[in-house]
Amino acid sequence: MKKYYIAGLLALISSLNLVAGTIILEGKYQNKNLYVQNGFAGSGVGFCTYEVKINGQVTTDEINSSAFEIDFSQFQIKPGTEVKVEIKHKDDCTPKILNPEALKPKATFEPIAITVNDAGTISWSVKGEQGALPFIIEQYRWNKWINVGEVMGEGTADKHDYKFQVSPHSGLNRFRVKQIGFGATVKYTKEITLNASAPALTFTPSKDNKEIALSGDSMYEIYDAYGNIVKKGYGKQIDVASFNKGLYYLCFDNQVVDFKKK
Repeated sequence: MKKYYIAGLLALISSLNLVAGTIILEGKYQNKNLYVQNGFAGSGVGFCTYEVKINGQVTTDEINSSAFEIDFSQFQIKPGTEVKVEIKHKDDCTPKILNPEALKPKATFEPIAITVNDAGTISWSVKGEQGALPFIIEQYRWNKWINVGEVMGEGTADKHDYKFQVSPHSGLNRFRVKQIGFGATVKYTKEITLNASAPALTFTPSKDNKEIALSGDSMYEIYDAYGNIVKKGYGKQIDVASFNKGLYYLCFDNQVVDFKKK
């Protein structure tokens, strides 16, 4: 009889585990609440959601309705704080979160200062971050802004200082720093400039047409006659032996030149 009792108890526990589901959202509080479309349970008795937790604490939100708001202010959570939201619901229905992007970071930083020294070290200070996003360092080269590096942001509202070493080209250099947040929202620092004293680089194709030599190390890109990029890198020796015959455009230093592969 005892064995039947234990088996029955285990079956009951197993069935209780099956009558519920949990939706979990994780992210950082962006000073926005979540909105949930709730609806009735599949049985028609009561509403679908029966409990909501934020970071393990049960909320006092009014969940017995067809739609409700998950209010973060009840726990006095600061913007940028990591949060875990658990929405527990019956197994015969599923509530719908109407704005799950509310916990995804956006570019919210406020620039304080940005400078670049003669050695090419860019330093910038910001405040007001509300989520960890990379800072993207851009340099204006060859008539366009290009990505030359990234530094991961701290993601909190306090003041933070960052640095990145760039490789200036000859002449006037232009730099800026940006972040891209959820929904492709972009925020920039102001543009800064550096006038490098290094002489302009030159390029020399080898006699056998298999290599291009630059007079100094440089970032470079090569495009074919149709504007397709075929090679990019950094250095002063560029292998073009595998290129098909035709016209190409070489971007290096602060120059764009054309050459023919014979």
